[in-house]
Order: sequence, then structure tokens, then C-alpha cells
Amino acid sequence: MLLVNTDKLTTDNVPFVSLKTIFNENSIEGGKTQFGTVLVPPKARIPISGFGSHNQDEYSIVIKGSIYTESAGESFHLTAGDATLIPAGEEHWAINDSDEDCEIVWVLVER
Repeated sequence: MLLVNTDKLTTDNVPFVSLKTIFNENSIEGGKTQFGTVLVPPKARIPISGFGSHNQDEYSIVIKGSIYTESAGESFHLTAGDATLIPAGEEHWAINDSDEDCEIVWVLVER
């Protein structure tokens, strides 16, 4: 078993949010998955402008707070307990439109 204390992780270099990659492809031989958390403060947007996409499928669940997102031309307002699957290559973005932090757990899975 590989154990990581997430409180001791440094954040990835992403402006205005606290993104932590807990496990990545190098965590285990032959790994094809990345796993982490993101804390999005009020009014912060991911990415800062435009759209983002990944080469992997993105699974996520909102743990705390809420966030507005657009993916593949559709709009969604997610709240705690909502889970999403964004297929690889699908352009998306999100903004915390509330006055509270939004905490999300995410997983990127290569097919």
C-alpha cells in the first residue's frame, strides 16, 4: 500500500486554486490514473480563460460548496454530492460562483 498525507502535499502550479495531485501515473508501475483534489475559492475560474481538456476521462465529485461549469456546450450548476464524468477530449471550464470554497475530488483515467 502507498500512503500519502494530503495535508503535507505541495499544490500544483495552477493560478488561483489549490490543486493537489495525490497519485499519478508514476505512483505504480504501469499506472494510467491520476487522482487528486482541488479547492476552488469564490470567484476563481478553471482555467483562467478559455477551455480545458484532457487526454483522459475525468471523473469528479463535489465534496463541499458549489460550482458552475460548462462542458460540450451544456451548462451545469453542481453542488455537494454531484458527480460528473467528462469524456477525454471534451472541452470544459468551471467557475465558483458562490461565496464559499468549493472542494472537488477528481480522477483522470486513461482508456
